[in-house]
Amino acid sequence: MTDVHTTEVDPPWEGLTGADLHAACMEAARGGDRRAMAKLVDELTPLVWHVARANGLDRQVAEDVVQTVWLALFSQLAKLRDPRALAAWLITTTRREATRPYGRRAQPVPLSDEVAATLESDHPAPEEEAVRADRDRRVWRAFLRLPARCQELLRLTVLAGRAEYRAVAEAMQMPRGSVGPTRGRCLDSMRDLLAGEGGTR
Repeated sequence: MTDVHTTEVDPPWEGLTGADLHAACMEAARGGDRRAMAKLVDELTPLVWHVARANGLDRQVAEDVVQTVWLALFSQLAKLRDPRALAAWLITTTRREATRPYGRRAQPVPLSDEVAATLESDHPAPEEEAVRADRDRRVWRAFLRLPARCQELLRLTVLAGRAEYRAVAEAMQMPRGSVGPTRGRCLDSMRDLLAGEGGTR
């Protein structure tokens, strides 16, 4: 009985991360493993969600796009030749779906100062919370003053991770080797903006 339950206890993607995790889950999903499908959705939905929202969709429409993208993937599992290219496929498909002429596009949702305040995970003292909220507002303001391309690049590299720079490069239509240096320059610009308004570098 132990052998029968081995796969259930120790799935093939156990301990893997990044592209290796995605590839293992893709292979298992092709065999009908619903746990692998669920794992992919759990791991990569934040990336799909960001791409949808970054294209100016409101929450309700973005949810529809995210669902459509996952349905498209699972209906074409056998056609995706390189499982390691999954993140790039999701980014490209989401951007295409988000910009389809269905009257879906809405005005971009601005990031408000309240967003930073909602990121608190503990319950600090009022003085500490005020200092942290002020710092977060400064960071958001500096971020929003960056060129739109820098904003998108920073968001994608955070969500996709260093291991998925190839996917980010494809999504941004830039050479893979320039992702890291360009990200560095964007971060430097953000630090300068932050320092310029009295923030810390």
